[in-house]
Amino acid sequence: MADITNRYEQNVPGKYFVDNQCIDCDLCRETAPNNFTRFDDAGFSYVYKQPSSPEEEAACKEAKEGCPVEAIGDNGP
Repeated sequence: MADITNRYEQNVPGKYFVDNQCIDCDLCRETAPNNFTRFDDAGFSYVYKQPSSPEEEAACKEAKEGCPVEAIGDNGP
């Protein structure tokens, strides 16, 4: 389960976030490309845009549920 205290600072504020368990597998970026992107310098994903439509919310939820290391949280600030 993602830990809010270990969230990457690159995440924009809001419900969804990625923490330091991310293994850069690309699943979230493929599932919700409008919301997740890669921080190339360190090799991890983060939330660059919080969902703003029901479709984006569903995609973020699917990304969270599919994350193999549970690095995506949905209880952010």
